[in-house]
This record gives sequence, C-alpha cells and structure tokens, in this order.
Amino acid sequence: MTQNSASVPATAESAVAAAPVKLRLANVAKTFENAGQNVEALKPINLEIREGEYVVLFGPSGCGKSTLLNLVAGFEEPTSGEITLEGRRVTRPGHDRLMMFQEHALFPWLKVIDNVVYGLGWRPGYRFRPRLRRQKARELLKLMHLEEFARSPIHELSGGMKQRAALARALAPDPKVLLIDEPFPALDALVRARLYGELQDILVRTRKTIVSVTHDPREAACLGDRVIVFTGRPGSIKTEIKVDLPRPRDINDPQVAGYAGKIAALLEEGQRETIPGEKV
Repeated sequence: MTQNSASVPATAESAVAAAPVKLRLANVAKTFENAGQNVEALKPINLEIREGEYVVLFGPSGCGKSTLLNLVAGFEEPTSGEITLEGRRVTRPGHDRLMMFQEHALFPWLKVIDNVVYGLGWRPGYRFRPRLRRQKARELLKLMHLEEFARSPIHELSGGMKQRAALARALAPDPKVLLIDEPFPALDALVRARLYGELQDILVRTRKTIVSVTHDPREAACLGDRVIVFTGRPGSIKTEIKVDLPRPRDINDPQVAGYAGKIAALLEEGQRETIPGEKV
C-alpha cells in the first residue's frame, strides 16, 4: 500500500483488508514558492487507504504531514501527482472530505445544536427539511454525549465538549473521508482518553474512513489501523506500522504501549533529519 512498507506482523486478519480502496495518492509531491525560493515539503507519496480504515500520519515536526492532509482536503494543490477519491480526482474542497481542525472552529454566535444543523444544510435530503435536520443533529449530539447541552452557547462548553461538538458537526454531512488535524493536544489526559474511546466507537458504528495527523505515538497506536511514518523534510514515507489490536483500545493498555514504543523509536530516528522549530 505504501513505498518502503515494513509492517508489524499481524496476529489477526484486518477487518478492512478486503475493503475497496477509498482514497489513492499517486506520486503526490508538494513544493512551496516563498520569496523567490522553492521549499520542497513532500517528496512523491504513494498511498492507498481502504474504506473504513483509520490511517494515522506520523512523523517529526515539519515533515509535511499537515501539508498532505491539506492536499487531500483540497485546500492546496499538489505540485505533481494525483489524488483520487473513489476514482475521481480531487481538485478542490468538497463535502465528501471534511476537516476537523486543531481549533474547534465552531460558530460562537450559534448554539451547539445549530452548529450541527449547519453541517446538515449541505446534505442531500436535509436542505429544505428543518425538522429532519434538527432530529439528525440531536442523534449526533447523543452519539457525542452532548444531548443535554444542545441549547447551550458555545462559550459554556469545556474544551473537550467543544471538540465533541466539532466532531458532531463534521460527521453531519456524512463525508466519505473524515480528516483530523491534531485536535486533541490541548486537552487533559482524561478528556483525551474519553475522546479516543468515542472516536473508536464512531469508527466501529459507521465504518467511516478517517485520516489523521498526530505527534503522539500513543494516540497513533490507540486510534490507527495503520500508522504511516514519515521522514524529516522533505517528507516521504519511511515505513508503515500495522496496529493489529481489537477495538475498543485503551490508551493505557500495555499492548498499545508496545506499539507506541515502536512508533516513538522511529520518531527519534526522524528527529535527526528535522530542522528544530520548523513546521510545514
């Protein structure tokens, strides 16, 4: 599925092994032009992501992980190569690929339920049916354990609740691929652990295809079916680790910690290739 693949030996057959390829990146590279200089962010990337798979992009700061996520989202165009979703080329942002950002990006002037309803306005069958939109929004808030806060202003929510509300809004249009760009680092450990559990529950229930970026090896091992490990900038795929553990996974499980140790060791190697303080 990737160049230079070196997976951890599997102990059980993956649930997504026979699923069709959802997202394909073929020789995708990115170079930025800045003040007359060219900065190579990504060397050619080849990657296939299957339907229902949770893939984590992991590597040293500045290796191009977030850049690659932005390319998949359509916020940036690759300098070369092609990204296809279900065989169709990605050329711009779309509701079939929604991003959950580091900041929750909720509308502060809307109540919690209205933020989720807003996401449903683009979904076929909901646009001119306000009652159905609110019903679906309540279902999503219940999934996020936020039903009792549906009428609350955003500023009354804790950080973890805001992120759960943002996740409900991202899921509302039923995207084919959910993109997650490190939305959890600012949260305390207990809140993060709960969110990891809820995210896995959503994955199992909906079989949603998810691609995320993280610097946390435990998060990568807890959430990912595969962890794609990048080299330092210009980023390329160094290897991949297949996390063959049943769900739900506990962030404190010794088996998760074992995978996290392997991932962290690869990060330490990558740090030697990274310029400190830079982020691409």
